[in-house]
Amino acid sequence: MGFTRAELESYRGRGIPDLMPEHPRLVFVGINPGLWTAATGVPFAHPGNRFYPALVAAGVIPRVPRIDGAGAGLSPDDRRMFLDAGIGISNFVNRATVRADELTRDELRAGAERLEADAARWRPRVVAIVGLTAYRTGFRRPRAVAGRQPETLAGAELWVVPNPSGLNAHDTIASLAEAYAAPARAAGVLSSRE
Repeated sequence: MGFTRAELESYRGRGIPDLMPEHPRLVFVGINPGLWTAATGVPFAHPGNRFYPALVAAGVIPRVPRIDGAGAGLSPDDRRMFLDAGIGISNFVNRATVRADELTRDELRAGAERLEADAARWRPRVVAIVGLTAYRTGFRRPRAVAGRQPETLAGAELWVVPNPSGLNAHDTIASLAEAYAAPARAAGVLSSRE
C-alpha cells in the first residue's frame, strides 16, 4: 500500500474517530494523526511508526494490525483485539499534519482540556500520553519526565510514554515496549509477570 504525496496532502487537517471500548482500562493518547493515519483511518499507521511492534514486543497485543487501503480503518478482528482487551486509542489534537511540531501551543492546551473531559466520560484506569513534549505543553508541565505522573487525569492514573515515531530515533522497539508495558500492567491489561 502506498500513497502519492498529493494523495497524502489531501488528508491534511482531517481527523479520525477514537478507537474506544465501552469500558476502557487503558487509553493511549497520540499527539495527532499523521497523514498516513488520516488516509487509512488507523491510528499510528505510518509504516515507520513503531507503536504496534512495541505493543507486540511488550505482550500487550498478540499481533501487529493489518493496515489496508485508504480509509478502510482496522479490520473487525483487529478492532476486536483492542476493544476486548479494554484498550482505547485517542489523540491530543485530532488534526492531521505531516509532523506534530505543526501544532500550536493553543491547540495542545485545548487538547489537554478536551482530554480531561473525555477521560471523565470514558473512566479508564490508566491514560498513557504518547509524547512527552505534547504533554509538557498541553498540560503546562514544562519539567515533567516520562513515566507515571504525580497527578491523575479525571481519576485515571496518568502516564507519559515515548513517541513511537521514526523521528524519535533514540528509542528502540525494545525501549518502547518496556515503556508501554508499565502503564499496561497498571491498567491490568498486562499481567505483572509479563
